[in-house]
Amino acid sequence: MVKKTEKEFGDAVSYLKNMKVPMASGITVIRPTEDDPLLSPEDQKDYRSAVGMLLYLVKHSRPDLSNSVREVSKVMDGATDEHVTILHRVIKFVIYTKDRGVLIKPDKNRGIIAYCDSDFAGDMGNRRSITGFLIYLFGVPISWKSKQQGGVTLISSEAEYYAISEVSMELKFLKMVMDFLEIEPGGPMKVFVDKQFILPITRQVVRGQNTLTRDYILSEN
Repeated sequence: MVKKTEKEFGDAVSYLKNMKVPMASGITVIRPTEDDPLLSPEDQKDYRSAVGMLLYLVKHSRPDLSNSVREVSKVMDGATDEHVTILHRVIKFVIYTKDRGVLIKPDKNRGIIAYCDSDFAGDMGNRRSITGFLIYLFGVPISWKSKQQGGVTLISSEAEYYAISEVSMELKFLKMVMDFLEIEPGGPMKVFVDKQFILPITRQVVRGQNTLTRDYILSEN
């Protein structure tokens, strides 16, 4: 898929220097307003095609693209020239790092390990926070996601709590699959989060209506 992406869009991104990261820090895609000029139908079709290729890479072998591809996917129905520039940067990064992917090899690390974080109010368009997680099984990444949270959170610790509930649901599903396949995880599941923000809620210092459902999810897992 990387070769196909390079073949179809390599010339279009040739004006850019090689990129060490897919998206600069602080960059976010904001949906266009009524006054913003949109791409022509043909250019919008090319935009969707490029994002579709990137989504395929994210799904199968490139967790490092998850957040940037989530951003450019926001405007599949109506992008601007500014959005195309952001998309081109991601494509340039993919071409520059085409030798990267998920490495599967023997590893001494047993069990399931998850890393989870959130970007509080990270979407500049609606101020919703972003959940991101990466899950390893026997040292190999098997599940990853960058996802906009379902509602607006008022404090960063609430966004972290939302994120850990999301990864907990994914871990529960993976455990069910492993039980069905009769695979022993080799130890307890571990989730690494930013304790600076999550401890106040887990210690019941901070509580709100929005955390009630999440409490139930975490207690079930």
